[in-house]
Amino acid sequence: MHPPQWLQSFTALAHTGSFTRAAERLGLTQAAVSQHVRQLEDRLGPLLIRRPRAIEMTPAGSALLQYCAEIEEADRRLAVRIADEEACCGDVGLITPGSLGLFLYPLLLDFQLAHPGLAIRHRFAPDRETLAQVLDKRYDMGIVALKPDDARLAATPFAEEALELVVPAASGVRGWTDLQALGFIDHPEGHAMATRLLSRAFPGNPGIATVPARGFSNQVGLLLEPVARGLGFTVIPTHARRAFARQEAIRVIDMAAPVVDTLWLIHRAEWPLPARARRVADYLYQQLSERTIR
Repeated sequence: MHPPQWLQSFTALAHTGSFTRAAERLGLTQAAVSQHVRQLEDRLGPLLIRRPRAIEMTPAGSALLQYCAEIEEADRRLAVRIADEEACCGDVGLITPGSLGLFLYPLLLDFQLAHPGLAIRHRFAPDRETLAQVLDKRYDMGIVALKPDDARLAATPFAEEALELVVPAASGVRGWTDLQALGFIDHPEGHAMATRLLSRAFPGNPGIATVPARGFSNQVGLLLEPVARGLGFTVIPTHARRAFARQEAIRVIDMAAPVVDTLWLIHRAEWPLPARARRVADYLYQQLSERTIR
């Protein structure tokens, strides 16, 4: 077996492309990294082609890098098995859409206060980034709006989320002309969400593009503030609306034909969720189930 420090130096060099940067990442001298790689090459033959401003892996170098990744993954799985003996200690990583995340984050804080041994990392991200982060093992689990078609990911239904037409509390919206007079508060997915919902609520309408834009925000947590102040209406997911502090300043228009999406909990299919992550997921699922979506 090769000494772990030699393999760490080689992996850092492969990832950074520089002896200097590899040494900085590991807190070693450049001479130490060079010596470790040289000792590996004494055993395995040429691993790198050294060029003035870059390095290139030989086939043997690529094979060794894959070997290092397999060792790292084996170590990670061992750590998970050991850590699972105590389901309320350790790190839990969760990545979610911003709308649901606004609602879940206070619940996560409550859970962490009740279990101080946990360190919960929560991040907002769109579906594409969530899939990439979970596949790259940076987060234990994620929540996405579209069920992934990837054998490496396990997906189970987690929650349902409706789209809502949200207007200022004092506004009298009865039809499409009222919406046009009020104006639209847009967001990155605003037109797509509005089209899906309003095409059902107001059949034959000329489209959200015909409604004057009264504002825009890419922060879902801020989106309802202009609505609350009477500047326009918007269409957002239920959980984003429920997380807004000033519910008395806004109003949800009842939809005869609602648009409801299933949200999916995903994790790597090749191994089970750590017990601590499963416990967090079960807690969130229970909390969501106990709260009737208004």
